[in-house]
Amino acid sequence: MRADSIQSTVGECAGEVLDVVPLAMRVIRAELRKHGAREVSVPQFRTLVYLNRHGGTSLSEVAEHIGLTLPSMSVLVDGLVVRGLVVRETHPEDRRRITLGLTERGRRAFRVAHEATASYLEDKLGQLSASERAKVIDAMQVLRRVLTKAVVD
Repeated sequence: MRADSIQSTVGECAGEVLDVVPLAMRVIRAELRKHGAREVSVPQFRTLVYLNRHGGTSLSEVAEHIGLTLPSMSVLVDGLVVRGLVVRETHPEDRRRITLGLTERGRRAFRVAHEATASYLEDKLGQLSASERAKVIDAMQVLRRVLTKAVVD
């Protein structure tokens, strides 16, 4: 295979990712809105997702994950605290450090929206053959590996 054919394949691959990921996010966002995430923005919901996985984390860790500045993240978290979805707590070993966690209401809001959205995606992906689903799984695992490495590098 010639170098320009390989490059074209790489470019085509990048183009597909750039086209499909935003489409997938629009579908996910619409489903989240339908099923319990109406009162929170997408960045706020992404914060709930992160805190569900990484409770007791700092504001700066969440800001880095979400891609916001510390002041913007602080305002976003303030809104979640006011809604009773997130709690700020003093770190047990360092009183100067504030950690974030989900309240029971926050866990419930996350769970309801996440389960409904997952169910919707299962319905859509259930229309694929077993072979096609295996390809999607493989592709997502490859993307996770490559993009995780890109974030770490």
